[in-house]
Amino acid sequence: MLFSYNWLQEFFPKKLPAPDKLSELLTMHFMEVEELEKKGKDWVLNIDVLPSRGGDCLNHFGAAKECGVVTGLKIKPEDYEVRENPEFKTKNFVKVQTNNKEDCRRYTTRAIVGVRVGPTPDDIKEKLEACGLQSINNVVDATNYVMLEMGQPLHAFDYDKLAKEGKQASIIVRRAKKGEKILSLDQKEYQLNESDLVIADPDGALAIAGIKGGRRAEIDGNTKTIILESANFDPILVRKTSGRLNLRTDASWRFEQNLDPNLADIALERVTSLIQELAGGEVSTGIADIYPKKFLQRKLKLRLGYVNSLLGVEIPEKKMISILQSLGFGVKASAKGQVVVTIPTWRQDVNVEADLVEEIGRVYGLENIKPVMPVSALIPAKRNENIFWENLAKNALKEAAFFETYNYILLPNDQAPIFGFDPKRLVEIKNPVNIDQKYLRPSLIPYLLGNVKNNQLLLDEQAANKMPVGIKIFELSKVFETVQKKGKGEYKERRMLAGIIAGGENDFSEAKGIIEFVLNSLGIDDVWFDSYEATPENTRFEIWHPNICAEIKSGDTELGFVGEISPKILNGMGVSHRAVAFDFDFDELQKYCTDIYQYRPIPKFPAAVRDLALLVPSRTKLADVLNVIEIAGGELLADVNLFDLYEGENLPQGKKNFAFRLVYQSQDRTLASQEIDELQEKIIKALEYKPEWEIRK
Repeated sequence: MLFSYNWLQEFFPKKLPAPDKLSELLTMHFMEVEELEKKGKDWVLNIDVLPSRGGDCLNHFGAAKECGVVTGLKIKPEDYEVRENPEFKTKNFVKVQTNNKEDCRRYTTRAIVGVRVGPTPDDIKEKLEACGLQSINNVVDATNYVMLEMGQPLHAFDYDKLAKEGKQASIIVRRAKKGEKILSLDQKEYQLNESDLVIADPDGALAIAGIKGGRRAEIDGNTKTIILESANFDPILVRKTSGRLNLRTDASWRFEQNLDPNLADIALERVTSLIQELAGGEVSTGIADIYPKKFLQRKLKLRLGYVNSLLGVEIPEKKMISILQSLGFGVKASAKGQVVVTIPTWRQDVNVEADLVEEIGRVYGLENIKPVMPVSALIPAKRNENIFWENLAKNALKEAAFFETYNYILLPNDQAPIFGFDPKRLVEIKNPVNIDQKYLRPSLIPYLLGNVKNNQLLLDEQAANKMPVGIKIFELSKVFETVQKKGKGEYKERRMLAGIIAGGENDFSEAKGIIEFVLNSLGIDDVWFDSYEATPENTRFEIWHPNICAEIKSGDTELGFVGEISPKILNGMGVSHRAVAFDFDFDELQKYCTDIYQYRPIPKFPAAVRDLALLVPSRTKLADVLNVIEIAGGELLADVNLFDLYEGENLPQGKKNFAFRLVYQSQDRTLASQEIDELQEKIIKALEYKPEWEIRK
């Protein structure tokens, strides 16, 4: 918030420190002064008022009290007077009705007769403009001035626009009616619903409570009699309406901070005095005050020895008590080394003993608390297995040129049918923040595909410039689903590791190599890929391409899945590039991880490479072909990589072509050309044993 240095100075009979020095003191003991700017003859301090102190410090008086604490200066006593006219009774001008005491915690009002609406004096204009507000007229400016001075939003209604034939005006604080509309002071029309709180009269809404006034009873040059409002509304209700209408105002900002209801009548007196000074008029006697549940002071016990033990410094007891009293707390001794502290109602952020310790510490000065080495030995924490293996897996993927993503845990409603997720297995949020995202995600892959979609321009540019094309991303996080247990749905969450490679031509083969590298980094050996056939019971795996997917196994244990995303899913998500994904249940995978590694020396003997092209029916799965090659190749076949998959016009209908790169290598000798040729021929014969498979030469 913006604070005027000259305005702060008016609260003190003695001179405040220079603006830069004051900024330093406030930053060290109160809140950070983000910026100090010269504006005419004034200095403006932009103070980052934290939400915990918004209720009492979003105003100059609250900030001045903190200035007094950090400088040791005393604030001048309040000096204003309200002159009431006994001829005018507030009850004759206005009647107030609140429909719900929880919605409106306090409502105070009074009338001023015979005001003269006109321009505002320059000194008040300058203060308003220094704080970012424009002058309107002397009555409205007075309400804004007191809001900036004391923190209480106020509003003024034109009495003659509310009263019927000069009779009593009726103000009703209620929820809006279904379909009700209001034209605001800034000429915008807002559609209200039954969750919005409004200030109304029998003819309809006059203002959106705590947020914005309406045009129907606005103050203008013809206004002669005004009804002043100083109220306190439910902060949650104000925030919800403000967010729904996308209408953030100075008033809503303050009401959302949980203002002290006891401030309402004080601010009403202050603004009445100021309007009388600026616009004249006769003030009605008394105020209409609806205050159903009094907001009372609280008390906390404070152990003075606890303060020193928590802060790690010896502060004299008298100093502690002096600090608390300077902050407005009442202090009374109750037992030896213990006091009872009365918390003023405007300090709603102080709720426990540690809050009082924090107040003493910040005023005493954190710079005065010297660092001290601990007196006890520090015992290293036991290794957190979850974090250890997560970090190891993440680091392995980053070494493989993957980027980590952090996505929302909420699944967009329109994505559920695209992926064929069973609605019975989705976890629905009872009170979603966004009605378009009411489910917790059952898989990491939808958002990863969304990341690919968001980067398609990059892929297109790479392809157009004949650059290497590709996106490699992964996420390790939780997914959520409902599982049936004993006839009842039970909520379950799991850690999953999923990644996507998109944009390339041989991504399946690359994914296979990366998976082996990551699993080996986790101490899992004997990694192989088994063919996979989806069954009706496994509909959650409809995302995979029917012919290019496989189970990832170590020995006989299933660890995860890898495969191309089906064209149907890609089309549904609006992704125009091929994508290969892998998906692991990391909770299960972690059970097989080990940091005991078997040493494998770097091969001493050279490898030999041979290529092989195979024409197969379109329905043939890659994993089936790989299994035949690996079994026939035996131990001397060190690696097999698919470097091309072609399904084009030049092939017979219903056919596709696999192109493999076979790597032969021995750990104890250099392989002879004849031996390699014999192994290659053995693999060819094994492949051609299938009548529909044909080696291309």
